[in-house]
Amino acid sequence: MSFLFRPLKIRGIELRNRIVMSPMCMYSAENGYPNQFHIIHYSTRAYGGAGLIFIEATAVEERGRISINDLGIWSDEHVEAFAHLVKTCKEAGAKVGIQLAHAGRKAEDCPGWERAKKKRRGSKNSIAPSSIPFGKNWEIPKEMTKEDIEEVKKAFVKGAERSVNAGFDIVEIHSAHGYLLHEFLSPLSNKRRDEYGGSFENRTRLLKEIVRGVRKVIPDSMPLFVRISAVDWVEGGWSIEDSVKLAKELKDEGVDVIDCSSGRIIEEESIKEYPGFQVPFAERIKRETGIRTMAVGMINSLEQAEDIVGNGRADLVAFGRKFLRDPYFPLRWSKRLNIDNLIPWQYKRGFLS
Repeated sequence: MSFLFRPLKIRGIELRNRIVMSPMCMYSAENGYPNQFHIIHYSTRAYGGAGLIFIEATAVEERGRISINDLGIWSDEHVEAFAHLVKTCKEAGAKVGIQLAHAGRKAEDCPGWERAKKKRRGSKNSIAPSSIPFGKNWEIPKEMTKEDIEEVKKAFVKGAERSVNAGFDIVEIHSAHGYLLHEFLSPLSNKRRDEYGGSFENRTRLLKEIVRGVRKVIPDSMPLFVRISAVDWVEGGWSIEDSVKLAKELKDEGVDVIDCSSGRIIEEESIKEYPGFQVPFAERIKRETGIRTMAVGMINSLEQAEDIVGNGRADLVAFGRKFLRDPYFPLRWSKRLNIDNLIPWQYKRGFLS
């Protein structure tokens, strides 16, 4: 019996399996709006058998985009375009989540494909907990005032409200990969001396305030995920022990799943990637807190994914580049396991042999 293809109920929704398309920036939007590319890109993976599709990092503020071609939900005018995208994916049987994000000091003011060409990266309008650049060739961000912090909190809450109006099934708050909320968590990027810096309690304050605000405006039946970088991979940075402690507190605040990634808080990090290298983080957080977790990172085989779910190391398995290479791998895997109710009837003659 497959564990990976078992349904999973979280609050008021049920996923048809544990296979998740991880949020991946496509750098193909204009003024934040999804377009025909996004509809085809995401619905293809939905027809390909994913249980949950996560739309890429979607900026809650215009100044919070990773690139100027990022998706955004900072305006009520964005809702209709997202609603069409969500409806298309749902018609293919997948649930759909949105990752609400703010790039912080890693925001850039150029197209995604031009970033590597710039002599000095980043945006002159970027904000951060402290005026510390991401790397030596990056713009120095503005240290956020209390007013800036309040604006960001409101932007995440409004983004969540718009996500509900657009028909999304799940909201995920992006607090990983060196973007704004991760910048507040890590002592490497947060040198503030007020109630948002210094101690663990202070550095986690903004994320928890945003979680509370979002939880209030989304339905009780709607799951809330938080993506974290479980470790910084840099001495003196955020640790797995910090992540376990945070996960316990987020569970109490109404978070349902911790999406466990890692790193990218500064340029000089020492990650050694190998298949499943981040799975132990998801496993430990799940074991020590009881919260559901999602594993991600170089998970490429059916056997590997079955082990993760079957042995209780994580509840969900997210795939990134594998979905870019092969949108239909869940159908192939289900066929190997003699599970044929996932294959759309229009495609079944392609799986007869």
